[in-house]
Amino acid sequence: MYLMILLEYGVIISVIIYDSHLHTPMYFFLCNLCFLDICYTSSSVPLILDSFLTVRKRVLFSGCMVQMFLSFAMATTECMLLGVMALDHYVAICYPLRYPVIMSKGAYMLMAAGSWVSGLMDSVVQTFLAMQLPFCANNVINHFVCEILAILQLACTDISINVISMVGSNLIFLVIPLLIISLSYIFIVAAILRIPSTEGKHKAFSACSAHPTVVIIFYGTIFFMYAKPKFKESVGTDYQDITEALISLFYGVMTPMLNPLI
Repeated sequence: MYLMILLEYGVIISVIIYDSHLHTPMYFFLCNLCFLDICYTSSSVPLILDSFLTVRKRVLFSGCMVQMFLSFAMATTECMLLGVMALDHYVAICYPLRYPVIMSKGAYMLMAAGSWVSGLMDSVVQTFLAMQLPFCANNVINHFVCEILAILQLACTDISINVISMVGSNLIFLVIPLLIISLSYIFIVAAILRIPSTEGKHKAFSACSAHPTVVIIFYGTIFFMYAKPKFKESVGTDYQDITEALISLFYGVMTPMLNPLI
């Protein structure tokens, strides 16, 4: 599955780079999304594969923090990038004649850069707060990788600051992009329904259908994990730990593998 992910995204990125007809905002964002998913899976899957091949499944604390930082940063950036892509579709459908002016090269490059910077900064904050916690007892991570929720469960001190920080992060990087996506597609659907020709409606719907599908799959899994974080309360619940680990594996491997096909 990991090799398939690398192959699929590698082909898409290569085609977008070498075909000058695809040097448009939509494909620029798509290229960013492809590179993002490569980084996202590469931050976790090699660690999982390595654990299958070693008897003593250990990871250094520093290595664990780096892996947690990268995976959290990529997930946050993807949330922001999906919101930006929804805005791009909104402008293209609702303001087609003004689209080249609104989505100029400077504008869409700034939007993509903003997504990356915001994701990295949020991950810096969450990782820094996690590194300040003392881990003085159990050091077994009930997860496939160094997932931030699984790491926080191992802390032997009060994690109220981490909880507040995570809630704030959820509101900014999960809820707000989802609201932007929802509002964008409400206006998009309204605009499409006003198109007089059936062919025009079909063309518009087909152009925008892939993005909502990716959003539903990605947000459906990641929102379940981070919308209502339960840290200490879930330590003794093995079933919930396993469920969250499998869901995390789904959006960490299955979703990136399905996105190119979509």
